[in-house]
Amino acid sequence: MKIQHTVLIIGTGSIGERHLRCLQSTGRCRIAFCEPLDERRKDVATRYGIGEELTFVSLDEALASDTPFEAAVVASPAPFHIPMGMQLAGRGIHILMEKPLSLSLEGVEEFQNLIREKELVAAVGYTHRAHPAISDLKKQLDSGAFGKALELRVDVGQHLTTLRPAYADVYFADPKMGGGAIQDMITHFYSVGDWLLGPIDRIVTHARHLALPRVEVEDTVHSLADHNGVMAVYAQNLTQKQNEVFVTVICENGSIRADYGRKRISTISEPNGAWQHKSYELDDIDEVYVTQDSAFLDAVEGHGSTFCTLEEAVRTLRVNLASLQSAETMSWQTIP
Repeated sequence: MKIQHTVLIIGTGSIGERHLRCLQSTGRCRIAFCEPLDERRKDVATRYGIGEELTFVSLDEALASDTPFEAAVVASPAPFHIPMGMQLAGRGIHILMEKPLSLSLEGVEEFQNLIREKELVAAVGYTHRAHPAISDLKKQLDSGAFGKALELRVDVGQHLTTLRPAYADVYFADPKMGGGAIQDMITHFYSVGDWLLGPIDRIVTHARHLALPRVEVEDTVHSLADHNGVMAVYAQNLTQKQNEVFVTVICENGSIRADYGRKRISTISEPNGAWQHKSYELDDIDEVYVTQDSAFLDAVEGHGSTFCTLEEAVRTLRVNLASLQSAETMSWQTIP
Protein backbone atom coordinates (compact mmCIF):
# COMPACT_ATOMS: atom_id res chain seq x y z
CA MET A 1 0.00 0.00 0.00
CA LYS A 2 1.32 3.41 -0.92
CA ILE A 3 2.16 5.94 1.77
CA GLN A 4 -0.63 8.48 2.15
CA HIS A 5 0.27 12.13 2.68
CA THR A 6 -2.12 14.88 3.74
CA VAL A 7 -1.26 17.75 1.38
CA LEU A 8 -2.72 21.24 1.62
CA ILE A 9 -3.12 23.17 -1.66
CA ILE A 10 -3.14 26.93 -1.05
CA GLY A 11 -4.98 28.65 -3.89
CA THR A 12 -7.00 26.91 -6.61
CA GLY A 13 -6.43 29.16 -9.59
CA SER A 14 -5.38 27.36 -12.77
CA ILE A 15 -1.99 26.24 -11.40
CA GLY A 16 -3.23 25.41 -7.92
CA GLU A 17 -6.03 23.29 -9.36
CA ARG A 18 -3.53 21.57 -11.63
CA HIS A 19 -1.38 20.63 -8.62
CA LEU A 20 -4.49 19.42 -6.79
CA ARG A 21 -5.52 17.29 -9.76
CA CYS A 22 -2.05 15.88 -10.36
CA LEU A 23 -1.28 15.08 -6.73
CA GLN A 24 -4.67 13.44 -6.36
CA SER A 25 -3.97 11.32 -9.45
CA THR A 26 -0.85 9.80 -7.83
CA GLY A 27 -3.00 7.97 -5.27
CA ARG A 28 -0.45 8.94 -2.63
CA CYS A 29 -2.27 11.91 -1.09
CA ARG A 30 -5.27 12.99 0.85
CA ILE A 31 -5.93 16.47 -0.50
CA ALA A 32 -7.11 19.56 1.39
CA PHE A 33 -7.24 23.04 -0.05
CA CYS A 34 -7.69 26.75 0.72
CA GLU A 35 -9.79 28.97 -1.54
CA PRO A 36 -11.25 32.34 -0.44
CA LEU A 37 -13.93 32.52 -3.17
CA ASP A 38 -17.03 30.68 -1.94
CA GLU A 39 -18.37 29.62 -5.32
CA ARG A 40 -15.02 28.37 -6.55
CA ARG A 41 -14.30 26.56 -3.28
CA LYS A 42 -17.59 24.64 -3.52
CA ASP A 43 -17.05 23.90 -7.22
CA VAL A 44 -13.53 22.51 -6.72
CA ALA A 45 -14.63 20.42 -3.73
CA THR A 46 -17.49 18.93 -5.74
CA ARG A 47 -15.48 18.20 -8.88
CA TYR A 48 -12.65 16.49 -6.99
CA GLY A 49 -14.72 14.82 -4.28
CA ILE A 50 -13.11 16.64 -1.36
CA GLY A 51 -15.08 16.72 1.88
CA GLU A 52 -16.07 19.92 3.62
CA GLU A 53 -13.74 19.11 6.52
CA LEU A 54 -10.79 19.44 4.12
CA THR A 55 -11.83 22.73 2.49
CA PHE A 56 -10.82 26.06 4.01
CA VAL A 57 -11.28 29.74 3.29
CA SER A 58 -7.72 30.68 4.28
CA LEU A 59 -4.38 29.29 5.37
CA ASP A 60 -5.01 30.57 8.90
CA GLU A 61 -8.26 28.58 9.04
CA ALA A 62 -6.52 25.47 7.74
CA LEU A 63 -3.70 25.69 10.27
CA ALA A 64 -6.20 26.26 13.08
CA SER A 65 -8.02 23.04 12.19
CA ASP A 66 -7.34 19.60 13.64
CA THR A 67 -6.04 18.29 10.32
CA PRO A 68 -2.34 17.33 10.45
CA PHE A 69 -0.74 18.52 7.19
CA GLU A 70 2.51 16.86 6.19
CA ALA A 71 3.10 18.96 3.09
CA ALA A 72 1.68 21.98 1.29
CA VAL A 73 1.67 23.49 -2.19
CA VAL A 74 1.79 27.30 -2.19
CA ALA A 75 -0.02 28.39 -5.36
CA SER A 76 -1.01 31.87 -4.24
CA PRO A 77 0.32 35.02 -5.99
CA ALA A 78 4.07 35.55 -5.59
CA PRO A 79 3.95 38.37 -2.98
CA PHE A 80 2.43 35.89 -0.50
CA HIS A 81 4.91 33.06 -1.05
CA ILE A 82 7.48 33.90 1.62
CA PRO A 83 4.99 34.92 4.37
CA MET A 84 2.98 31.73 3.79
CA GLY A 85 6.17 29.70 3.56
CA MET A 86 7.23 31.01 6.96
CA GLN A 87 3.86 30.03 8.47
CA LEU A 88 4.07 26.53 7.04
CA ALA A 89 7.72 25.96 7.90
CA GLY A 90 7.07 27.13 11.44
CA ARG A 91 4.60 24.24 11.74
CA GLY A 92 7.11 21.75 10.33
CA ILE A 93 5.26 21.35 7.00
CA HIS A 94 7.20 20.45 3.83
CA ILE A 95 6.66 22.94 1.01
CA LEU A 96 6.34 22.91 -2.77
CA MET A 97 6.13 26.57 -3.76
CA GLU A 98 5.09 27.86 -7.14
CA LYS A 99 7.51 30.04 -9.07
CA PRO A 100 8.79 32.68 -8.80
CA LEU A 101 9.93 32.20 -5.21
CA SER A 102 9.24 35.87 -4.51
CA LEU A 103 9.36 39.32 -6.10
CA SER A 104 12.17 40.58 -3.87
CA LEU A 105 14.84 39.20 -1.54
CA GLU A 106 12.99 40.44 1.54
CA GLY A 107 12.54 37.60 4.02
CA VAL A 108 14.19 35.02 1.75
CA GLU A 109 17.26 34.40 3.92
CA GLU A 110 15.07 34.02 7.02
CA PHE A 111 12.94 31.50 5.13
CA GLN A 112 16.02 29.53 4.07
CA ASN A 113 17.29 29.50 7.64
CA LEU A 114 13.97 28.23 8.98
CA ILE A 115 13.81 25.46 6.37
CA ARG A 116 17.30 24.34 7.39
CA GLU A 117 16.52 24.60 11.11
CA LYS A 118 13.36 22.49 10.74
CA GLU A 119 15.08 20.07 8.30
CA LEU A 120 12.23 20.39 5.81
CA VAL A 121 11.93 19.67 2.11
CA ALA A 122 11.37 22.90 0.19
CA ALA A 123 11.02 22.76 -3.59
CA VAL A 124 10.01 25.40 -6.14
CA GLY A 125 7.83 24.68 -9.16
CA TYR A 126 10.12 25.39 -12.10
CA THR A 127 8.20 22.74 -13.98
CA HIS A 128 10.20 22.69 -17.22
CA ARG A 129 13.00 20.89 -15.38
CA ALA A 130 10.60 17.92 -15.15
CA HIS A 131 9.74 18.06 -18.88
CA PRO A 132 10.97 14.87 -20.62
CA ALA A 133 12.79 16.84 -23.33
CA ILE A 134 14.78 18.92 -20.83
CA SER A 135 15.48 15.92 -18.60
CA ASP A 136 16.82 13.97 -21.59
CA LEU A 137 18.89 16.95 -22.76
CA LYS A 138 20.47 17.24 -19.31
CA LYS A 139 21.29 13.52 -19.19
CA GLN A 140 23.05 13.71 -22.56
CA LEU A 141 24.90 16.87 -21.59
CA ASP A 142 25.98 15.39 -18.24
CA SER A 143 27.19 12.19 -19.96
CA GLY A 144 30.17 14.12 -21.33
CA ALA A 145 29.77 12.58 -24.80
CA PHE A 146 29.42 16.02 -26.39
CA GLY A 147 32.29 17.60 -24.47
CA LYS A 148 32.27 20.99 -22.83
CA ALA A 149 29.21 23.21 -23.29
CA LEU A 150 30.01 26.42 -25.16
CA GLU A 151 26.68 28.12 -25.82
CA LEU A 152 22.99 27.89 -24.90
CA ARG A 153 20.18 29.12 -27.14
CA VAL A 154 16.58 29.29 -25.92
CA ASP A 155 13.79 30.35 -28.29
CA VAL A 156 10.26 30.26 -26.90
CA GLY A 157 6.99 31.62 -28.26
CA GLN A 158 3.27 31.16 -27.71
CA HIS A 159 -0.09 32.80 -28.34
CA LEU A 160 -0.98 33.73 -24.77
CA THR A 161 -4.47 34.96 -25.56
CA THR A 162 -5.34 31.45 -26.76
CA LEU A 163 -3.47 29.41 -24.18
CA ARG A 164 -4.42 31.56 -21.15
CA PRO A 165 -7.49 33.59 -22.12
CA ALA A 166 -7.91 34.99 -18.58
CA TYR A 167 -4.35 36.39 -18.49
CA ALA A 168 -5.47 40.05 -18.39
CA ASP A 169 -7.83 39.47 -15.46
CA VAL A 170 -5.36 37.75 -13.11
CA TYR A 171 -1.96 38.48 -11.58
CA PHE A 172 -0.23 38.45 -14.97
CA ALA A 173 -1.38 42.00 -15.72
CA ASP A 174 0.39 43.45 -12.67
CA PRO A 175 4.18 43.30 -12.15
CA LYS A 176 3.65 43.86 -8.42
CA MET A 177 1.79 40.54 -8.32
CA GLY A 178 4.38 38.67 -10.37
CA GLY A 179 3.05 39.55 -13.81
CA GLY A 180 4.87 40.19 -17.07
CA ALA A 181 6.93 37.90 -19.27
CA ILE A 182 10.10 38.16 -17.17
CA GLN A 183 8.70 37.09 -13.80
CA ASP A 184 6.02 34.76 -15.12
CA MET A 185 7.44 33.17 -18.25
CA ILE A 186 11.10 33.50 -19.18
CA THR A 187 12.05 32.86 -15.55
CA HIS A 188 11.25 29.19 -16.28
CA PHE A 189 14.05 29.11 -18.83
CA TYR A 190 16.52 31.06 -16.70
CA SER A 191 15.97 28.18 -14.27
CA VAL A 192 16.46 25.59 -17.02
CA GLY A 193 19.74 27.27 -17.98
CA ASP A 194 20.86 27.20 -14.35
CA TRP A 195 20.03 23.47 -14.16
CA LEU A 196 21.93 22.67 -17.36
CA LEU A 197 24.96 24.95 -17.01
CA GLY A 198 25.09 26.34 -13.48
CA PRO A 199 24.33 29.84 -12.21
CA ILE A 200 24.05 32.92 -14.41
CA ASP A 201 26.81 35.40 -13.53
CA ARG A 202 25.81 38.35 -15.74
CA ILE A 203 22.76 39.29 -17.76
CA VAL A 204 21.51 42.07 -20.04
CA THR A 205 17.85 42.21 -21.04
CA HIS A 206 15.80 44.07 -23.62
CA ALA A 207 12.07 43.77 -22.86
CA ARG A 208 9.01 45.52 -24.28
CA HIS A 209 5.26 45.37 -24.58
CA LEU A 210 4.72 44.92 -28.31
CA ALA A 211 1.26 43.58 -29.04
CA LEU A 212 -0.47 41.67 -26.23
CA PRO A 213 -3.92 43.29 -25.81
CA ARG A 214 -5.45 44.52 -22.54
CA VAL A 215 -2.16 44.68 -20.61
CA GLU A 216 0.88 46.94 -20.47
CA VAL A 217 3.44 44.47 -19.10
CA GLU A 218 6.28 43.24 -21.29
CA ASP A 219 5.27 40.49 -23.71
CA THR A 220 8.65 40.07 -25.47
CA VAL A 221 12.02 39.48 -23.79
CA HIS A 222 15.54 39.07 -25.18
CA SER A 223 18.36 38.33 -22.74
CA LEU A 224 22.07 37.67 -23.16
CA ALA A 225 23.67 35.89 -20.25
CA ASP A 226 26.91 34.33 -19.06
CA HIS A 227 26.91 31.02 -17.15
CA ASN A 228 30.47 31.01 -15.79
CA GLY A 229 31.93 31.39 -19.27
CA VAL A 230 29.17 29.65 -21.23
CA MET A 231 27.37 32.17 -23.45
CA ALA A 232 23.57 32.10 -23.51
CA VAL A 233 20.77 33.81 -25.38
CA TYR A 234 17.16 33.68 -24.16
CA ALA A 235 14.33 34.90 -26.40
CA GLN A 236 10.63 34.69 -25.64
CA ASN A 237 7.43 36.24 -26.92
CA LEU A 238 3.78 35.79 -25.96
CA THR A 239 2.25 36.89 -29.25
CA GLN A 240 3.25 34.53 -32.07
CA LYS A 241 0.63 32.18 -33.47
CA GLN A 242 2.60 28.97 -33.03
CA ASN A 243 3.39 27.44 -29.64
CA GLU A 244 7.01 26.28 -29.68
CA VAL A 245 10.06 25.78 -27.48
CA PHE A 246 13.60 25.17 -28.70
CA VAL A 247 16.46 24.68 -26.23
CA THR A 248 19.83 24.06 -27.88
CA VAL A 249 23.20 23.47 -26.23
CA ILE A 250 26.21 23.82 -28.53
CA CYS A 251 29.15 21.81 -27.26
CA GLU A 252 32.74 21.08 -28.33
CA ASN A 253 31.76 17.79 -29.98
CA GLY A 254 28.27 18.52 -31.25
CA SER A 255 24.90 19.94 -30.30
CA ILE A 256 21.80 18.77 -28.42
CA ARG A 257 18.35 20.25 -29.01
CA ALA A 258 15.01 19.88 -27.23
CA ASP A 259 12.04 20.62 -29.50
CA TYR A 260 8.71 20.65 -27.67
CA GLY A 261 6.59 21.19 -30.76
CA ARG A 262 7.83 18.07 -32.54
CA LYS A 263 8.22 16.11 -29.28
CA ARG A 264 11.80 15.14 -29.94
CA ILE A 265 15.39 15.41 -28.80
CA SER A 266 17.88 15.94 -31.60
CA THR A 267 21.65 15.55 -31.66
CA ILE A 268 24.36 16.24 -34.22
CA SER A 269 28.04 15.36 -33.94
CA GLU A 270 29.47 15.53 -37.48
CA PRO A 271 30.20 18.77 -39.42
CA ASN A 272 27.44 19.23 -42.01
CA GLY A 273 26.01 15.91 -40.85
CA ALA A 274 22.38 15.01 -40.32
CA TRP A 275 20.48 15.59 -37.12
CA GLN A 276 19.60 12.39 -35.28
CA HIS A 277 16.10 12.53 -33.77
CA LYS A 278 14.57 10.66 -30.84
CA SER A 279 10.88 11.07 -30.06
CA TYR A 280 9.30 11.17 -26.61
CA GLU A 281 5.71 10.77 -25.46
CA LEU A 282 3.80 13.56 -23.75
CA ASP A 283 0.05 13.56 -24.19
CA ASP A 284 -0.84 16.22 -21.61
CA ILE A 285 1.11 18.87 -19.67
CA ASP A 286 -0.35 17.35 -16.49
CA GLU A 287 2.18 14.55 -16.95
CA VAL A 288 5.03 17.01 -16.32
CA TYR A 289 3.36 18.22 -13.12
CA VAL A 290 2.81 14.63 -11.96
CA THR A 291 6.53 13.96 -12.48
CA GLN A 292 7.52 17.11 -10.57
CA ASP A 293 5.02 16.61 -7.74
CA SER A 294 5.85 12.90 -7.38
CA ALA A 295 9.53 13.80 -6.98
CA PHE A 296 8.52 16.21 -4.21
CA LEU A 297 6.61 13.41 -2.43
CA ASP A 298 9.62 11.11 -2.84
CA ALA A 299 11.83 13.71 -1.18
CA VAL A 300 9.31 14.10 1.66
CA GLU A 301 9.53 10.34 2.17
CA GLY A 302 13.31 10.60 2.38
CA HIS A 303 14.34 9.18 -0.97
CA GLY A 304 14.98 10.88 -4.28
CA SER A 305 15.35 14.60 -4.80
CA THR A 306 13.27 17.54 -6.00
CA PHE A 307 13.71 19.04 -9.44
CA CYS A 308 14.37 22.57 -8.14
CA THR A 309 15.76 23.22 -4.68
CA LEU A 310 15.14 26.34 -2.64
CA GLU A 311 18.74 27.44 -3.15
CA GLU A 312 18.43 27.12 -6.93
CA ALA A 313 15.18 29.10 -6.88
CA VAL A 314 16.90 31.88 -4.91
CA ARG A 315 19.53 32.05 -7.66
CA THR A 316 16.79 32.39 -10.28
CA LEU A 317 15.06 35.05 -8.20
CA ARG A 318 18.29 37.06 -8.30
CA VAL A 319 18.36 36.60 -12.09
CA ASN A 320 14.76 37.82 -12.38
CA LEU A 321 15.58 40.94 -10.38
CA ALA A 322 18.73 41.59 -12.41
CA SER A 323 16.82 41.08 -15.66
CA LEU A 324 14.15 43.59 -14.62
CA GLN A 325 16.82 46.09 -13.60
CA SER A 326 18.67 45.58 -16.86
CA ALA A 327 15.51 46.09 -18.91
CA GLU A 328 14.92 49.37 -17.08
CA THR A 329 18.49 50.69 -17.37
CA MET A 330 19.60 48.93 -20.60
CA SER A 331 22.79 47.80 -18.89
CA TRP A 332 24.60 44.61 -17.95
CA GLN A 333 23.88 43.39 -14.44
CA THR A 334 26.18 41.24 -12.32
CA ILE A 335 24.46 38.63 -10.17
CA PRO A 336 26.03 37.96 -6.75
